Amino acid sequence: MSRIGRKPIPVPAGVKYTVNGNTVLVEGPKGKVTALLPQGIKLVQKDGTIVAERENDKQAAFHGLARALVFNAVQGVTAGWTKELDIVGIGYRVEMKGKNTVVFTLGFSHPIEFPLPTGITVEIDPKQTHLTIAGVDRQKVGQVAADMRALRKPDPYKNKGVRYTGEKLKKKVGKTGAK
Repeated sequence: MSRIGRKPIPVPAGVKYTVNGNTVLVEGPKGKVTALLPQGIKLVQKDGTIVAERENDKQAAFHGLARALVFNAVQGVTAGWTKELDIVGIGYRVEMKGKNTVVFTLGFSHPIEFPLPTGITVEIDPKQTHLTIAGVDRQKVGQVAADMRALRKPDPYKNKGVRYTGEKLKKKVGKTGAK
């Protein structure tokens, strides 16, 4: 049996969930998140927790996945999810334009405007080189962070670009250093 699939999901006070076919709608203090349930997996409530159970061993590959998706939805509506990005480079910066557009200046001939999807908020520090992406849907937060990082990936030779906070880069030696 799946180790992750067997773990119960604690349901905090104020969180409600409804199963409708193969979708789960989780509602909490921060908002609503829907998660898809694979066929053959059902959710059972046992004394304040949710347990994912499978019908037979054909769904073994999806057991842990289903539990993780529901857990991420519950965690998102209670605490939320965040990703942090750092912008490294001379003249590289980021700023907000209105409520839902982020403008990156990354050394190109033009600034890059990045529209934010619904449900995602961005906070920028006063130095304009660090931003925090927050939201209730873990997949959407991660995708927005990956799309922002892809605007200017970290350069292995100069270590410039957009990177995740805490990301370790291996600096390569240029032409003159390779002997």
